[in-house]
Amino acid sequence: DSQVAKTIAKFPQLMGSLSLEENLKPRVQWLKELGMDNTQVAKTIMKFPNLMSCSLEDNLKPRVQWLKELGMDSAQVSKAITTFPNLMGYSFEENLKPKVAMLLRLGFASSQIVRALTSFPALLGYSSKRLEHRAQVVDASGTLTIEALIGRMSLTDAKFTSCFGQ
Repeated sequence: DSQVAKTIAKFPQLMGSLSLEENLKPRVQWLKELGMDNTQVAKTIMKFPNLMSCSLEDNLKPRVQWLKELGMDSAQVSKAITTFPNLMGYSFEENLKPKVAMLLRLGFASSQIVRALTSFPALLGYSSKRLEHRAQVVDASGTLTIEALIGRMSLTDAKFTSCFGQ
């Protein structure tokens, strides 16, 4: 808990309009129940302080349930949130569901998507346009695997163009 306290001290804006008892403690406890240790909780809060103001019932728990319905187990969900906590702030309808549906349309199996989101949850942080374009270009090169797509997503536009000409 001291690491969490240090994190909150580094980000005093967390305390702004948030109640320690009503906002911070329940979310920290929830993160621990997901399987995170104090270090992971502190890192998660540092990466995405807004997580502390997200509704547990309306935002956080439904997103975790959705990830589990995709096929992720508790350890994979915990790892994805620790790695890329912004995932918890994305809209279901405008971001998460359409991107997973796109990956399924591109021929990826649910198990491949789960593997991708476990190792690289930021995949869902890229725009749909970038994700689809890069998948199509990589597919045209005959190397479309989930690992290849992940590897190409983080390339700058200039590097991607120099590698693939598009």
